[in-house]
Amino acid sequence: MEYTKSGRVNGGDAEEASNNINKAICTTQALFDSGGKLTSEFAQRLSNKVSQLLAVMEDGLNSADPRNCTSYTGWAGIALLYLHLHNVFREDTFLHRALDYVSRSLKCLTRRHDVTFLCGDAGPLAVAAVVYYRLQRGQETDECINRLLQDHQRVVEGSGGLPDELLYGRMGYLYSLVFINQQLGHDRIPLQYIQQVSEAVLVSGDHLSRKFRIQNQSPLMYEWYQEQYVGAAHGLAGIYYYLMQPGFVALEEHVHRLVKPSVNHVCRLKFPTGNYPPCIGDDRDLLVHWCHGSPGVIYMLLQAYKVFGIAQYLEFALQCGEVVWRWGLLKKGYGLCHGAAGNAYAFLALYRHTQDPKHLYRACMFADWCMNYGKHGCRTPDTPFSLFEGMAGTIYFLADLLQPMKARFPAFEV
Repeated sequence: MEYTKSGRVNGGDAEEASNNINKAICTTQALFDSGGKLTSEFAQRLSNKVSQLLAVMEDGLNSADPRNCTSYTGWAGIALLYLHLHNVFREDTFLHRALDYVSRSLKCLTRRHDVTFLCGDAGPLAVAAVVYYRLQRGQETDECINRLLQDHQRVVEGSGGLPDELLYGRMGYLYSLVFINQQLGHDRIPLQYIQQVSEAVLVSGDHLSRKFRIQNQSPLMYEWYQEQYVGAAHGLAGIYYYLMQPGFVALEEHVHRLVKPSVNHVCRLKFPTGNYPPCIGDDRDLLVHWCHGSPGVIYMLLQAYKVFGIAQYLEFALQCGEVVWRWGLLKKGYGLCHGAAGNAYAFLALYRHTQDPKHLYRACMFADWCMNYGKHGCRTPDTPFSLFEGMAGTIYFLADLLQPMKARFPAFEV
């Protein structure tokens, strides 16, 4: 395959496989059965590659920034990987490795205004709470949760110009609360804490929509650094994905009156290719990343289909899948935020919703690409062994693929 100027791989082999679906279905017999269970041979290949890459990652982390606490590129992200490996393989050694790394993270918290799961102190505190819980260290679990909740009022009030998006804003803090409840039980943090954050996000979005006088087009609007981003990381798709989760917004009427037409506004931004722009007003159809483009928008569309039952949302999500299949192998690398592993999660999301084996096949093909790590001339990211930019994220995906119906994009999907 060749790379385009935008850093995407030309469709070549992927398009050929897509056009010859009968051949693809035959190929799937070597990967998984009719129930979506991976063959023992392919599962063993995935497990072996996880072990190989873990050894490389551990060696590479010796030169990582010792002061980076974050889940995105720092120690908390490595702890989250080992927590996930403990989920998948049930080996206690992985849980103790998670403890080692989250302990490093807690020693170098940002202690600044960053309050999100991925890029602030909330992530290390939430991951630590879960690690301590699994180790039956209840007092330390409670301490981490209490420290996490100390920022709740500040997040709701939006002090310091806090944005609403996932990486640095309110939704990034909200995910930390959701993560605790997913791992420890859904009543550990009262639902009202989540609803209060969601309400603050609704108020903020309503205010900006009125400021721009676009209430009739989109009752909600959001900015990050004066740009109206569209994608999952900084933009509308990520925010609306959470606002449509059951119970996150206290009044269901707000979901129908405010969120649904705002989702429709995002849908109107779709390029003829099925991809989406990075920002409103940007007509460049270039980026096919989880952070910008179809691979992140797909989660909003699938959630909208679940909530509202409108077939067009699913149709647009399937179009996103075609975009990822054609353009989703990236010269930027194998990572989660802007790489092949992150893009592959779009196929797993489609597979869970449709049960169509085509999507699982495509996820397996992206995994095959990732298992040839370093052999495609891809760029080396700034943090080459981290969760969201580097090898740790690829390992996370390969392990997740062993249980495709349980797979969720880390630090994002609910």
